[in-house]
Amino acid sequence: MPPANLTRPIASSRTIGTGLIIGALAVTLAAILIPVSLFGESSAALPRNGVTDDGGGTVSTQYGPLTATDRDFVRKVRLAGTWELPAGRLAQQRDVRDAVKTAGEHLIEGHTELDRRSEEVGRALGITLPNQPNAQQQGWLNEMTSAGSSAQFERVFANRLRAAHGKVFNLVAQVRAESRNSMVRSLATRANAIVLDHITVLEDTGLVDFDTL
Repeated sequence: MPPANLTRPIASSRTIGTGLIIGALAVTLAAILIPVSLFGESSAALPRNGVTDDGGGTVSTQYGPLTATDRDFVRKVRLAGTWELPAGRLAQQRDVRDAVKTAGEHLIEGHTELDRRSEEVGRALGITLPNQPNAQQQGWLNEMTSAGSSAQFERVFANRLRAAHGKVFNLVAQVRAESRNSMVRSLATRANAIVLDHITVLEDTGLVDFDTL
């Protein structure tokens, strides 16, 4: 049997090694849990891009599952048309520079198409769509209608519409990337191209104040 004084260091080193392992595991666990404790819940559960949850959950359709985000996106596409189409027509009626008239033409063409597509998707998937602008959007239209000069109209037109398109662009990209419903994805694919086109022609007016977006 080995002397007692030779066994003590071995036992001590094992104890230290075990303690180090436990300590490392504790630090790792703490690092994993810190983000959860900071945010209160998983980031995947947090609302993104201003999505409104209608409480209907996810339902099965012949085109694939339909989520609350999908439905909100289809409604927002239709809602955009309720004020951007009239805004485009106002640009055709006012005495404004050619670039603003061009932007108005693109708004009319793009949202005429998106209105048709969103209505088709709404009918197929049982989504009730809005038929008039909300209070904020009506306020933007009122600003354009009451503009006292062509220059004032041009500034309001370019900046209100550019800001709105910039906000919805993120939602379009999210839905296109994540939706498992083929009809919604198709609408998002077309909306992505049209919204980007509108952003481009609005910026081409030279009137967009990027500091206020």
